[in-house]
Amino acid sequence: MGRHSLPDDYAGDGSGDGSPPRRRRTVAIATMLVLAVAAGTAVAVQGGLLSFSKSCEDSAVRLSVMTSPDIAPAVRAIADQARKDEVRSDGRCLYVKVVSRDSYKVAETLSSSTRSPDFQVWLPDSDLWLDRAKGSGDGVPITPGDSIASSPVTLAMVPSAAKSLGWPKKKYSWAELTAAAMESDKVRLGSADPARSATGLLALAGIGASSEKQGGDSDTRVAATAKLLAQRMSDGDTQVLETLAQGDSGAEQGNPEHNQAVLLSEQAAFAHNAESTGDGKLDLFYPEDGTPLLNYPYTLVDETSMSTPESRAALRFMTLLDEPASQATLEKHGFRNVDGTAGESVVAAAGGKKPQPYATAAAAPTAEALQQTLGMWTITVQSARLTTVVDASGSMATIVPGRNQSRMDVTKASLIQALNQFTPNDEIGLWEFATTLDGDKDYRKLMPAARLGDPAKGGGTHREKLSAAFAALKPVPGGATGLYDTMLAAYKDAQATYVKGKFNAVVILTDGSNQDSLSISRSALIAELKRIADPERPVPILAIAVGPEADREEVNEIAKVTGGGGYQVIDPAEIQVVILQAIMTAGQSSHAVQE
Repeated sequence: MGRHSLPDDYAGDGSGDGSPPRRRRTVAIATMLVLAVAAGTAVAVQGGLLSFSKSCEDSAVRLSVMTSPDIAPAVRAIADQARKDEVRSDGRCLYVKVVSRDSYKVAETLSSSTRSPDFQVWLPDSDLWLDRAKGSGDGVPITPGDSIASSPVTLAMVPSAAKSLGWPKKKYSWAELTAAAMESDKVRLGSADPARSATGLLALAGIGASSEKQGGDSDTRVAATAKLLAQRMSDGDTQVLETLAQGDSGAEQGNPEHNQAVLLSEQAAFAHNAESTGDGKLDLFYPEDGTPLLNYPYTLVDETSMSTPESRAALRFMTLLDEPASQATLEKHGFRNVDGTAGESVVAAAGGKKPQPYATAAAAPTAEALQQTLGMWTITVQSARLTTVVDASGSMATIVPGRNQSRMDVTKASLIQALNQFTPNDEIGLWEFATTLDGDKDYRKLMPAARLGDPAKGGGTHREKLSAAFAALKPVPGGATGLYDTMLAAYKDAQATYVKGKFNAVVILTDGSNQDSLSISRSALIAELKRIADPERPVPILAIAVGPEADREEVNEIAKVTGGGGYQVIDPAEIQVVILQAIMTAGQSSHAVQE
């Protein structure tokens, strides 16, 4: 994070060089604040708000910072020192209150609320929560700034387990390391819930990327890994540490409730080792294909509602966190610099040792990759019960530009690929629809929802039969889009066959708007869905508009009343990713899954 000139402690570097990439957000925040500062300073002087004669207590500008629990002690120490040193912003002492809360909880609050919270700055442990907080864009606005620290995601083991896998000399990729850990009879591997932990999600994404490089059926391997991790899953990073064996005694190692290895940040291992002795300390494996970083972005919350003194104080504290003394405090608490570099003392105290490649950083996973990983995790952990409803109208025979295949053919291939992400315990059925497809009905049930691993009539499994049914789908010549009656019928059927404890949903794929003039109207459909919705049996409709002619707004308006939503894909090959995204989004809703 770059330093900025302020009325107090002016410190311009005068270099004239372009800002490095990690400073780009600071410039954005400073630009947003400059007008308020220019106008506000004059008003403040006229109003006597910049008085230098009052005591700190009387004139202090107060700022509330919500942080991830792991970095809260370091930030609190910096804030306390600033108060002792009477650090000022525009002549007023800077008093910063630091409160800690899990990042996923803050993200959920910001995405679902329209009221400004009681804190002005948010310091989550990862950028990924910023996307979650933005949600649909209807929540509290946030303005991301620069990162203030970092910590790599690693795999931590108790000494006996680490030794059994050749630590520290033996090096592994993410895929090799997790496979070795889970295949060993001596190692039980635990993880924090990737839906609630950036550490868990980044590690799982790293495992997925590593598995793809190995070739073969990487999706199945990653899903199998996720399933095994889910069996030893903890709610969060603090809880996963509590699952570790506290030593190498037979009683500790033999306790099936205790893990010998956990996915953990380097800083969490640093803090754990600082309070442990002997065999209670952890050894760290750093996968040779790189370790993703937690990056702690400094983020303004509802910046437009902040007063000028608060805005100035927020910028002042941001630059304070980048000063050498503050960076030294962060390092003392086990954090690395923003660029991921760290001194030997931090690595050694955390449990790292050469020749482990602890200086190798992985390329940051894309938002799309994280979304897909989280979708896969959601359906793996919760188990899904889906009714898949596919448009079979004549327009599905339209050729997809650049592919020389019809929409139906590309859709079928994407559905079959998506099927690989589901486990044997997931239940999936199949309907097709067009106009008057089955007598007066616009829809036809091809396969009931059943466990993919169940045996099917005539041999094979339900998964194999369903895959064959996908492959056999064909557009109906002259068939139009009988959308509204189909949506209502599929929703009612899913409600009637609801399975408690699973993620129940209707997935509808359509390339057009409703064309059945004899069907229920859109307004009547929405009213009926609202009327019959049952919070005890939630069934979100996940509607995917396929192709440029499809109307996403139409299906979204209908689907959202069920707790679902509408999505659009121009290329049907994207359906697999969008299905996982839709499931993840609906699955994160507090009402989507009933335990």
